Amino acid sequence: MKNRVHLDVRAAPGLAGDERMAALEVEADRLVSHGAKRLGRHEPAPPLGAGHLIMADPEGNEFCLD
Repeated sequence: MKNRVHLDVRAAPGLAGDERMAALEVEADRLVSHGAKRLGRHEPAPPLGAGHLIMADPEGNEFCLD
């Protein structure tokens, strides 16, 4: 059964644009080294979308880095 709790992990507070996405990429790489998987990337879409990365833990539970 799939986990129905959705987590948003704040990995780049106070950053915007390319700087924010670069910080998210660094954190995603760190998490992958601990067994997480990258599932997708959503680019920033101003004015409301800041961009985020979709990840999964080793058991397949999805979460977002934003």
